[in-house]
Amino acid sequence: MELEKLIRPLDILALEGSTSRTVERLDFDSRKAGPGSLFVAIRGTQADGHQFIGKAIGQGAAVVVAEELPGQRREDVTYIQVADSATALGRMANRFFGEPSKALKLVGVTGTNGKTTTVTLLHSLFTALGYKAGLLSTVRNLIGQAPLEATHTTPDAVAINALLREMADAGCDYAFMEVSSHAAHQRRIEGLHFAGAIFTNISHDHLDYHKTFKAYIDAKKMFFDILPKSAFALVNADDKRGAVMVQNTRAKKYTYSLRSMASFRARILDNSIAGLHLEVGGKEVFSRLIGEFNAYNLLAAYGAAILLEQEEVETLIALSQLAAAEGRFDYVTGPQGKRTGIVDYAHTPDALEKVLNTIHQLRQGDSRIITVIGCGGDRDKAKRPKMAKVACDYSDQVVLTSDNPRSEDPEAIIADMQGGVPPYAARKVLAVTSRREAIRTACRLAREGDIILVAGKGHEKYQEVKGVRRPFDDKAVLAEALAE
Repeated sequence: MELEKLIRPLDILALEGSTSRTVERLDFDSRKAGPGSLFVAIRGTQADGHQFIGKAIGQGAAVVVAEELPGQRREDVTYIQVADSATALGRMANRFFGEPSKALKLVGVTGTNGKTTTVTLLHSLFTALGYKAGLLSTVRNLIGQAPLEATHTTPDAVAINALLREMADAGCDYAFMEVSSHAAHQRRIEGLHFAGAIFTNISHDHLDYHKTFKAYIDAKKMFFDILPKSAFALVNADDKRGAVMVQNTRAKKYTYSLRSMASFRARILDNSIAGLHLEVGGKEVFSRLIGEFNAYNLLAAYGAAILLEQEEVETLIALSQLAAAEGRFDYVTGPQGKRTGIVDYAHTPDALEKVLNTIHQLRQGDSRIITVIGCGGDRDKAKRPKMAKVACDYSDQVVLTSDNPRSEDPEAIIADMQGGVPPYAARKVLAVTSRREAIRTACRLAREGDIILVAGKGHEKYQEVKGVRRPFDDKAVLAEALAE
């Protein structure tokens, strides 16, 4: 693409060199730069891309976009100074790939919990309604039904636009994507044209990155601040911060709720092991999904579909036939169904409490709840004792174990969690460092009728220890242990 056309959306502070160049690729990792590259120097959490401008040029990059230009500059290189490199990358990526988000209807979902389930429901719903749709989620990326590997909740700006271009070229009518707080804060969604945005809820998470809860909320809100007038903003009215999200948005505002007046309202008629029986907009619908939190996810998907001009009854019929996302309240049963295992991605105190509350509503007689839970390394340490306390408050037996310890000592993480174990609960808490052995221990402790919750990793097929990812599947390990 011609450089002159590529940089038109940028707010340029200074420009040195020729704009009569052809850009063949966009790079913000100097290791990938080469002939035909435009290198964008971004200040990241681990490193400052400005330190690698020389390396990128040495590998063949002929154009540099940066917030600060190097002191020594080459005449055969074009230098462009901008106020925010991440914003510039998003805008250029959008233009480089031909504004793909305008070629389909793109809907983003943000919130602490429920993002993956909601985007998965939307993708499955619109597929069932006869459309070709794309999906960008933590669990998987899909172009129609063709899978692509998902590596982050929201990929970088170049990857997002490349995927959306593939979706548009493949004939997708819609695309549904998770929008994380990191993605909004790091401007990865800059330049995208959204048809709609959904806010599920917010609770303490990612404070290792955002530092304060207010900064975390503000990052989520940034998504709604960039929406165009043509978009819709659908927020959970039962979360007090739903109104905060849309304070400055230009989009049309709508709400959904189980407890108060809203644009889209539902009522739970029955919540059992068989699924949810709901009344939505005065019409009854049954879903195989379980729990109040899934009632919210279903309602959010329904509301978005109606705002995307889908027919009400057809939408409800299609919703009733959908399954949950992998690793979200995922069931495993032992021989003759005597013991039940549940795998869930719950990795925040709020999400864990909601899952355990749902299990309490489902259990029968004197069945007990045994929870296996760990916390990730190199992440928010403040939530570790909180996670343990929630597990103790809602479980009859707790096994503290490893999650993805990453570069940290697993036993040190467990020690942090033990700080949240109340004195009254100490006798019902075990610590088993090996996650596999922790799951097996929980299954050995379980009696007939008991429910075992394995929380934290959900759909993940690996465990990261000392920077190495090894194959590990909670659901497979749980099924094997129950069979024993």
